Amino acid sequence: MKLFTAALISLSLFASAASQAQTSAAQADASAIASTADSRSIKITRSGSQQPSKGPAEYFTGSVQVEPLFPVHDPSRTSGGKVTFEPSARSAWHTHPLGQILIVTDGTGWIQQWGEPIEEIRKGDVIWIPAGVKHWHGATPNNALTHIAIQEQLNGKAVEWMEKVTDEQYRK
Repeated sequence: MKLFTAALISLSLFASAASQAQTSAAQADASAIASTADSRSIKITRSGSQQPSKGPAEYFTGSVQVEPLFPVHDPSRTSGGKVTFEPSARSAWHTHPLGQILIVTDGTGWIQQWGEPIEEIRKGDVIWIPAGVKHWHGATPNNALTHIAIQEQLNGKAVEWMEKVTDEQYRK
């Protein structure tokens, strides 16, 4: 009888452990399925739901507002933001490891590639900046500029910031 009781208790404990293991496995599977479903679901970011922030003084001259539009979502490496430059505001010189696209949505601005003349950009213009090309962009002295910037990250980095654009460089 003792042997029978011991066997029954052992089977009961084994069944309980197996049940807990199955429950844990089922929860893990459900979690993985939910995670996969979340990563495969359409996401809507409502207009105005992202708070703009002041462009850091180490990377910009003048008053600049940066509003994140979308972060990197794996497996993509692409992110985007809306950047507004008040008159005379501009970025520092910089490069992008995989290039950048700018879509001018309002105003008039300037863009310059290192060693080349300044070019005017206006509402509706789409600018492709190739990978590794040193450049800056910003507003003209008398007009604000807003553009959407789209870029990809390489090894977690989308931009390499360099020296600021001097007033002399800006006026040319």
